[in-house]
Amino acid sequence: MLKILSTQLAGVFQRISAQEEQQFEDAARLLAQAVISNGTIFIYGIGEMEAVVAEALHGAERLLNVKQLDMNKVTTADRVLIVSRFCTDEKAIRIAQQLREQNIWTIGMSSVIAEAKASLVDYVDVHIDLCLKKPLVPAEDGTRVGFPSAVAALFAYHSLALVTQEIVAEYE
Repeated sequence: MLKILSTQLAGVFQRISAQEEQQFEDAARLLAQAVISNGTIFIYGIGEMEAVVAEALHGAERLLNVKQLDMNKVTTADRVLIVSRFCTDEKAIRIAQQLREQNIWTIGMSSVIAEAKASLVDYVDVHIDLCLKKPLVPAEDGTRVGFPSAVAALFAYHSLALVTQEIVAEYE
């Protein structure tokens, strides 16, 4: 089971890297703008995606000027990263809609569900697909188990942070 999980998870990481390369670049430019102009990068995680918030706030390699989202403190100089399991999360969509109304540049990170009526993708400026739509490991009874959505989000966050740091370093 562990070998299957690690193989499948490596596949998720490869899909994220290959399919979302342009989105990482675009999102990193937005975050770098906030860092360079002394704006704040606000981050909001829903459910298990609070792991990304914890990493952003307390991890070993934090981006500059990162804070947990406070809707009362966001200005147009700031950027917001919203992380949810799926693009259909109603709370994520509602926050993204509010930020759009305030003309705040926003990045979404979630797995895209094709048949979604309402989607986070529609309300953010850049969206990074976490490419994790179903559990990864087949069980003996034919079901599937192992849905490491927070792991995929942490990989995407670290990828985004690395690209952002590269862009900021070019301006220094």
